[in-house]
Amino acid sequence: MPVIEVFKTNVTDREKAKRLIEEIHKTFAGYKANFDLDDCDKVLRIVSSGGDIENACFIDWLKKLGCNAESLPDN
Repeated sequence: MPVIEVFKTNVTDREKAKRLIEEIHKTFAGYKANFDLDDCDKVLRIVSSGGDIENACFIDWLKKLGCNAESLPDN
């Protein structure tokens, strides 16, 4: 069963979002990523077909690429 995590980000530029998605797909083979930049939280959604997502490590990795992110709670 896929694991889904949702992150609030500071990404507002569609080109930057596209580059981040490409980098996520290249680095994390089992992840599918997409942004919803129309959402007030500039949401990044990650679906992992390969098990759990280590949120803290993933957030640190994003920060190295210039993206601030925080986990959004499940509702």
